[in-house]
Amino acid sequence: MATARVEQRSPSDVLAILVAACLTALGLTIWAISPDAGMSFHGLVFGAAAGASALYVAGQLYSGSPDRGIDASGYIDGPIRFATLAAVFWGIAGFLVGDIIAWQLAFPALNFDLPWTSFGRLRPLHTSAVIFAFGGNVLIATSLYVVQRTSQARLPGRWAPWFVVLGYNVFIVMAGTGYLFGITGGKEYAEPEWYADLWLAVVWVVYLLVFLGTLWKRKEPHIYVANWFYLAFIVTVAMLHIVNNLALPVSWLEPKSYTIYAGVQDAMTQWWYGHNAVGFFLTAGFLGIMYYFIPKRVERPVYSYRLSIVHFWTLIFLYIWAGPHHLHYTALPEWAQTLGMTFSIILWMPSWGGMINGLMTLSGAWDKLRTDPVVRLLVVSVAFYGMSTFEGPLMSIKSVNALSHYTDWTIGHVHSGALGWVAMVSFGAIYCLVPWLWNRKALYSSKLVEWHFWISTIGILLYITAMWVSGIMQGLMWRAYDKLGFLSYSFIETSEAMHPYYVIRAVGGLLFVIGSLIMAYNIWRTVRGDEPLDAHDQPRVAAAPALRLQAAE
Repeated sequence: MATARVEQRSPSDVLAILVAACLTALGLTIWAISPDAGMSFHGLVFGAAAGASALYVAGQLYSGSPDRGIDASGYIDGPIRFATLAAVFWGIAGFLVGDIIAWQLAFPALNFDLPWTSFGRLRPLHTSAVIFAFGGNVLIATSLYVVQRTSQARLPGRWAPWFVVLGYNVFIVMAGTGYLFGITGGKEYAEPEWYADLWLAVVWVVYLLVFLGTLWKRKEPHIYVANWFYLAFIVTVAMLHIVNNLALPVSWLEPKSYTIYAGVQDAMTQWWYGHNAVGFFLTAGFLGIMYYFIPKRVERPVYSYRLSIVHFWTLIFLYIWAGPHHLHYTALPEWAQTLGMTFSIILWMPSWGGMINGLMTLSGAWDKLRTDPVVRLLVVSVAFYGMSTFEGPLMSIKSVNALSHYTDWTIGHVHSGALGWVAMVSFGAIYCLVPWLWNRKALYSSKLVEWHFWISTIGILLYITAMWVSGIMQGLMWRAYDKLGFLSYSFIETSEAMHPYYVIRAVGGLLFVIGSLIMAYNIWRTVRGDEPLDAHDQPRVAAAPALRLQAAE
């Protein structure tokens, strides 16, 4: 027993306690002296989370357990399990808030004339919850899982992976509750204020070091292509986040800050960040999921490794230049607008190259689309990826953008990517991960996955088709003139014309929420260890690796 205790008392353990104690003191100090109610609350949340972490680490340090956070698999999977469950929770929360604000747009009385339930505050809450809370936790979970398995090496450090996962979710809580308090930087996809941004930068740097440390220790000489996409996502998001969020706070004890950029420079920097948040957070990271989980699930190699490398390098080079297409017909110089449009159109080629690579990985295994609903989720997500990456460059063309910009067509486009591509590939990855991480022989129910797939797919189709029709009609009504040169339709007439489509959109969103609740129930029963209802109908690869080997023997 004494030997176990000696083994545990490493410098990293002591450092973890000291860091957690300092962060606890910092959070409680902000809570005690900040004059702003929102920032004070965030100080309390931060201090409580850090204090709980310090107590847990101390308990582990002085217990007799020799556990070093290493699972029976030989890898560090505890933080991955936490991030997976967090992704399910945040996904439901984000989808639910999104559907609430969809109903608010159809029936404005649902704002309830309260500041914290208004569309203006709930909308960034929805965006951040879906993109960063749900999507971010999925990316952290899958990247840490994939890099260990493909490198045949454990994550470095006992506490660093936990710092990444818990620190990231503390950021999510601070950002989300901040919106309800009215704390926002006012930038699309970059609403959190300076202190939350600063904390995320620290967490993200540690995330990068953990990922690089695993690759450095790898026993496999080759770096699998999924890891290239994950690494590009981590590095580029760090750069985008730091540069776009450079700001001067009014006070160290108040949330308000002012960006260091102004005018056109601010707009250009924001959409360099904004579009590349799409390009690297919502595309490159999730392509890493595609390149690992589709081959793994269908038990086939990637269709073309050469194409995957071409896909990677062209995508990361071209995406970084595409931001100005958000600023057509603005004060941005014409050459910059044209540059953004040109690179956006060229993005067709690598995007569809990746789509083809993902779909053709099923060569020789197309029957799995009929027999395995998890494969169906993954493959349909790739189809939506192809559709979204066709539509995006189309909308970047100036003549098309003149009709589509500021309309619901843009909303439809965003959600075909967010729901069809990001959410569906995430669902597929979660369904793969949960039995593997919790050592189960199968998901609780494959039939529930079927229901989830069809309900969510119908919901997506209702949503995006309603927004396509609404958006194009909206654009045409806005630019319609009578023979005297006056606008043919008033604002209220366009709003009334869109009302039925807003209701359809809200119904589609409701179906998507129902699908996510079905998933949560299925995951809960699987994690709990309940006997699968249809294990014999699920493929061998659905089981945890150790159980697959047992079955083979």
